[in-house]
Amino acid sequence: MGLSRRQFTKEFKLAAVRRLEQGVSIAEVARALEVNPNVLHRWRREFRQGPGNAFPGHGQRRWSEGRIAELERKIGQQALEIDFLKRALQHVEQQRLLRAATTGASSINRSKKK
Repeated sequence: MGLSRRQFTKEFKLAAVRRLEQGVSIAEVARALEVNPNVLHRWRREFRQGPGNAFPGHGQRRWSEGRIAELERKIGQQALEIDFLKRALQHVEQQRLLRAATTGASSINRSKKK
């Protein structure tokens, strides 16, 4: 499994952008907040495009396409396993019934010790 992504609140992002707008360099803010400078550039761009609509999420991570594909593969694999086990169970049941029909006695009678 890869590293999980950090999640930042809207307030944290707004505070970082405010520091940038006050003239603090991106490098300084990035070091102080331990955030990649590219992330700060993106946050500032999002804020400038629409200050009222910036950072609409609640800090929750979105499902990545890779994770969705991984889960779909897992579901497919489990469906195949279920189908295989159903067929195996049917085969075992058929063999049991066939054996019981050919011997004329149930398997319970044969297992008793005399």
